[in-house]
Amino acid sequence: MSKTIDYFFGVGSPWAYIGLEPFVALASQHQAVIRPYVIPVIEDNGGIYSRNRPQARRDYWLKDLKRCAALRGKPLSFENRAALSDPSPAGFMIIAAIEEGADWVKLTSLLQDAFWGRGEDIGAVEIRQAIADVAGLDGQALERIAQSESIRSVWNSNYDIAKSAGVFGLPTFRYEGELYWGQDSLPFLERHLKGEALVA
Repeated sequence: MSKTIDYFFGVGSPWAYIGLEPFVALASQHQAVIRPYVIPVIEDNGGIYSRNRPQARRDYWLKDLKRCAALRGKPLSFENRAALSDPSPAGFMIIAAIEEGADWVKLTSLLQDAFWGRGEDIGAVEIRQAIADVAGLDGQALERIAQSESIRSVWNSNYDIAKSAGVFGLPTFRYEGELYWGQDSLPFLERHLKGEALVA
């Protein structure tokens, strides 16, 4: 029986960025299929964007993020963050790649590397199209699909599915109905994949 992991993530999440590589490796190790859902933080379920947290918690969040990124060997760029435009359109492009059966993992990795590793403005159409081209995709064609109503419909459906599942933060992994929130929960997911689920 094949294993399927629901993967709820957003390209604008630094935690999804630093956790993507080990998650994909873990899924591959256990021959599990990844079922991706690109979503925003779900505030209705208690998700809180870092910008809306008290300063003390934001300061700690940043330190913790840097620690985890260093542990994963992932560079982080926080220069000119305020000048970067909304990365959500890059998420729509990833959905388009998923719907087209293209290599969405490679595209996601390249977009996140650009945004979080180098501080590039993936909200700008010409930048994300160029990144898609580097991924071996047709960036211009993919962008046309990404701007369609059908992709927006998938985005909305993803949100509804995630909200109903109890997802609030990114990334979240769901396996056999059990949710694992955060890239630091991958060891628990690994144990579950091995049949050693820890149920609270």
